[in-house]
Amino acid sequence: MRALTYHGSHDVKVDTVPDPILQEPDDILLKVTATAICGSDLHMYRGKIPAMESGDILGHEFMGEVVDAGPNVTALQKGDRVVVPFVIACGTCFFCDMEAFAACEKTNPDRGSIMNKKKLRSGAALFGFSHLYGGIPGGQAEYVRVPKANVGPIKIPITLTDEQVLFLSDILPTGYQAVVNTGVGQGGSLAIFGAGPVGQMAAASARMLGIEKIFMVDHHPFRLEFAREKYGVIPVNFDEVDAAEYIVENTDYRGVDASIDAVGFEAKGSTVETVMTNMKLEGSSGKTLRQCIAATRRGGTISVPGLYAGFIHGFLFGDVFEKGLSFKTGQTHVQKYMPELLEAIEEGKLHPNEIISHRLPLSQAAEGYKMFDQKEDECRKVILTP
Repeated sequence: MRALTYHGSHDVKVDTVPDPILQEPDDILLKVTATAICGSDLHMYRGKIPAMESGDILGHEFMGEVVDAGPNVTALQKGDRVVVPFVIACGTCFFCDMEAFAACEKTNPDRGSIMNKKKLRSGAALFGFSHLYGGIPGGQAEYVRVPKANVGPIKIPITLTDEQVLFLSDILPTGYQAVVNTGVGQGGSLAIFGAGPVGQMAAASARMLGIEKIFMVDHHPFRLEFAREKYGVIPVNFDEVDAAEYIVENTDYRGVDASIDAVGFEAKGSTVETVMTNMKLEGSSGKTLRQCIAATRRGGTISVPGLYAGFIHGFLFGDVFEKGLSFKTGQTHVQKYMPELLEAIEEGKLHPNEIISHRLPLSQAAEGYKMFDQKEDECRKVILTP
């Protein structure tokens, strides 16, 4: 089959690779009908994620048709059309019983991304996201093996198109969980730092949940304008103003009820942070987190769906303590939210496909990565079809 494979920093290409096969009794094989390039795929594309090997198949946002199933698969059958969550969860461990699927203890026994392990059990494996997260081949391919198929893949009614539901695999539940984690309800205020796909889905979710005042912080005008037009956000360009200062000034000098960091460790930081990162003295830029801390009112919450790793310079924990701020972070418990979000799409409350700006065949995936990485042609989101 053909699949998009990793060969080094800024070096991906579509290769012919062996077809996947069933390996466990609860596996399915999926013929991929649609897949997407995610912002977190760019971390690997840029060479920022360790434990990548040449030939690894990328991609964790995908859906398709079941073409084969192991003998223990009871939830699905051949011919079913499904969206697959990027988190692989067993469904029976301590954390899965709590619907904390991203913390699953059984699907990734070799995880090594936590620096201070202290014999800590691992979290869940992820599709197409380095060998720190299980080394599971991803879905930017013609076919993919889906482990633990009784837990996660959700059937899609024929009344909905691929594009309407594809983002149930990651960015929609990720944006939604980020908003839910803030605890902000109807009439509240929210600042979203980062107007990429997750930030846009957070804005859509916040608007659906009745949050009244939504600030969106970024420095790409086309992203900010899209969010303003579609979700009624107040755009804030951090190249033009100090974003946190602007937000505080426009909330009675109190700050927003909560902030969402939808940027993560590759945030545009200071010169000092850039030097420290290059010297391996820092693992992540703390610029966005500092802005979130400054923009959020006393007693508020900071929700972090953006990926972080390692040490952070200038975290300002004294400000966190003095303001009494709470943090909610981590990978998304996708399986928990997929059913209610599918229902919201069916009812017309959410239209995640609006974010799509480019559609390409899988054969042009490398061009899609470059376009998305460089923000060429006002690229918001790329869909690939095998």
